[in-house]
Amino acid sequence: KGADKYFHARGNYDAAQRGPGGVWAAKVISNARETVQGITGGAWAAKVISNARETIQGITDPLLKGMTRDEVRKDSKADQFANEWGRSGKDPNHFRPAGLPDKY
Repeated sequence: KGADKYFHARGNYDAAQRGPGGVWAAKVISNARETVQGITGGAWAAKVISNARETIQGITDPLLKGMTRDEVRKDSKADQFANEWGRSGKDPNHFRPAGLPDKY
């Protein structure tokens, strides 16, 4: 519980470690994920996918999670921050919650 931002940062960090193509892919995938979740390869692509996920999430979260639109916007902004944190090569453990099993 509470590990969402860690996994956003970790996924983008791991992809970025694979070089410029990894950064591109991470950004595309993250942005697509965020856009898709908000509506119900390099840095640009991950951002596109993440933004799409956030757009879809903006529609589905109020319905499925009981979140207000303002809460969804704040969560999306925090997700994007964690995505960029990881893509930039910063340590994703900054977002690691206490008690998360070591296998992650």
